Amino acid sequence: MHGSKKNLPTTLNAKEVVFQEIEWGDIHVAFEAYHEPLDIRPFFEGLPDRRCQCPHWGYVVKGRMKIEYADREEIVEAGEVYYISPGHVPVMQPGTEIVEFSPTDDYRKTSEVVQRNFEAMHGSSEAPAS
Repeated sequence: MHGSKKNLPTTLNAKEVVFQEIEWGDIHVAFEAYHEPLDIRPFFEGLPDRRCQCPHWGYVVKGRMKIEYADREEIVEAGEVYYISPGHVPVMQPGTEIVEFSPTDDYRKTSEVVQRNFEAMHGSSEAPAS
């Protein structure tokens, strides 16, 4: 299997962020582009410690992101690969683009909580992921 930004389905197209994502067996694959600051913390309500519980592996194509853990912060910049362990909050800078890989089951569990919170706050089903 293979894909590109030209042919992966767009699942979220908002002014703050665009997600193109697909599930390939046990792996969730996403292209994510952040155009404006996005505070995702309110969407993690109901998850342990109000933090994403899904691990992620990826590559920062452009920009930078800060990953906040309970005991530390990490900065990941363009040209770097990363592993983000469970128990994090991503803080995406405008202009950041990433390619990310996550275990499908863990991603779905987190996304369900994010989706419910988004719908409760906005009355819509177009929620950002983790």
